[in-house]
Amino acid sequence: KMLHRLIGEDIDLSWSPGFELSHVRIDPSQLDQIMANLCVNARDAIAGIGKIEIFTDNVTVDTAERARVGDLASGQYVRLVVADSGCGMSPEVMERIFEPFYTTKQLGRGTGLGLATVFGIVKQNGGHIEVTSSVGKGSVFTVYLPAVTKSPEELEQEKKRPAGGTESVLLVEDEPAIMEIGATILKQLGYRVYPAASPEEAIDIAENSKAKIDLLLTDIIMPGMNGRDLSERLLESRPGMKCLFMSGYTSDVIAERGKIGAEMCFLQKPFSVESLALKVREALSG
Repeated sequence: KMLHRLIGEDIDLSWSPGFELSHVRIDPSQLDQIMANLCVNARDAIAGIGKIEIFTDNVTVDTAERARVGDLASGQYVRLVVADSGCGMSPEVMERIFEPFYTTKQLGRGTGLGLATVFGIVKQNGGHIEVTSSVGKGSVFTVYLPAVTKSPEELEQEKKRPAGGTESVLLVEDEPAIMEIGATILKQLGYRVYPAASPEEAIDIAENSKAKIDLLLTDIIMPGMNGRDLSERLLESRPGMKCLFMSGYTSDVIAERGKIGAEMCFLQKPFSVESLALKVREALSG
């Protein structure tokens, strides 16, 4: 409806959407700007009665095609084409049409920013735009936008997914259920996990393994040795290791039995995926 109002009644608007189009990731208002600017440009190129054709389809850009469509990477794209029956452009004009403030329109008919805006939006979204035209034979603007194979719902979930990493974590926990949950979450976040069911097992892993340990994630209160003493023991041979302590006990018990001060990086149990992910990144960045 917006485009019909922009171009007027004398110009026939043909709209042919493609079948089962892939998703693209773009701000809808930016797509509105692309369509409005391309159609206004086409309208101004038509003297009197004419036609604007719009169609979309899925395309694959392969190695051979890349030479023609510029700096696009090989892959799947959604193609948007706006063609008009207007006056067309000379090669000299085509070389400059995406320059800001360049216009061939009469004074007061345009600012020269419409196509520059389209160009900027397309590039910002990882796409490409090309134009073919000749004097008296109209113009065709073709926009390529990267296809997104995941649904909008999946993309939204990805945005909410907590940050992970690739560092190595020595996880020390004497409760099997918590050990299993913690190790599973950390692995899903991308970390390499070395599980230890006791302080003694953690010391054995640290002293008899050449693997790098970026973070010690340990329960504070355990039989035989608390988490603070364990960390001091391991830091003697691994001084660059970061430490994150966790416990389900109240703060007064932790302070008394765990030797943990306010300055230490601490995770309260039970923990969520988000809280574990956040605290691990905080500890590694500290």
